[in-house]
Amino acid sequence: MNEHWLYRPRTLSRLRTWGVGLLVAVVVAELFVTLHPHFGFAGWFAFNAVFAFVSCVAMVLSARLLGRFVRRRDDYYDDDRLPAARSGGAPASDEERA
Repeated sequence: MNEHWLYRPRTLSRLRTWGVGLLVAVVVAELFVTLHPHFGFAGWFAFNAVFAFVSCVAMVLSARLLGRFVRRRDDYYDDDRLPAARSGGAPASDEERA
């Protein structure tokens, strides 16, 4: 079976390498850039890179948690209780439902 290119081990390795390289580049770039932090903690060394990484992890974890609440069963659209499944076509109009 032909798997998607994103799931190949070689691609995952490259993405991981490029991701770590990008994080390192952001930290190294901070040595050459004059920062003008609005808050005191924003002036800490590597704060922007750490904040970006932690924010990304938080977004992924919150998306997984949200997915548990909004997930539908695999047979959701095959359910006989739905109006479209009973009539064999388009869902009933508002007049037909009343």
